[in-house]
Amino acid sequence: MEPLALDQRDVLLEAAEDIAGRVGDIPMRHFRTGLAYDSKTDASPVTRADRETEARLRDIIATRFPDHGIVGEEYGSANTDRDIIWVIDPIDGTKSFISGVPLFGVLVAALHRGRVVAGAIHMPGLGETFSGGAGLGCRFNGRPVHCRKGVALADAFLCGNDLGTLIRDQPDVAERLVRTGRFLRPTVDCYPYAQLAAGWVDGVIDHGLFPYDYMAAVGVVEGAGGIITDWTGAPLTLESDGRVVAAATAEIHDGLLAVLRGG
Repeated sequence: MEPLALDQRDVLLEAAEDIAGRVGDIPMRHFRTGLAYDSKTDASPVTRADRETEARLRDIIATRFPDHGIVGEEYGSANTDRDIIWVIDPIDGTKSFISGVPLFGVLVAALHRGRVVAGAIHMPGLGETFSGGAGLGCRFNGRPVHCRKGVALADAFLCGNDLGTLIRDQPDVAERLVRTGRFLRPTVDCYPYAQLAAGWVDGVIDHGLFPYDYMAAVGVVEGAGGIITDWTGAPLTLESDGRVVAAATAEIHDGLLAVLRGG
């Protein structure tokens, strides 16, 4: 498969960062206003802010890139047979958003023939944007950032997303994880991947995700020099099973894979 030229990847990275940042005003208008929410078929909440934000995202992408496809959380897929597809999550962390916690993000990723080229994580409540792609570097509010190196797994600061569900559904895995690294912090949603890219933590373990939850993180983490895969160590795709492990170094990544396997 012929990769995109560097200048084409740069265009997509700039676009992902810009598009994610352009819609952050919508959730912020509704944040901490007591906005009502509905429950989707999987019981997850959705608000008017989610729908309005995704509608704006889709309009911007369709205007700039009419030949590209789109996969979104709220309004589904369109033109997914195209070489370039945008995968978007208007508000990753709707529960945080509803609860008045500012750790929700707008996620935008560009894929070329199924592989992530660029991703952006925009945190409207924090005024922070992280964007990156493999071979393109990673930026935090325009400043280059990198994953932290030289830390052994025993000394690693780890983030365990949705640990409560993991304890309920896979208690053996959860028990092994809590004995791994220097510290395992219970976390949720997209921000731990930004923390990893910025060098603030060393690994993220996640599960129960959809492609729109993790594709932007692939670009950001890989751009920062980290590794992000499924729990078997395979690259993340649109067909992945929703279990994600990301790490600052190959050593930590290999160690976490062994822990997840039970080794």
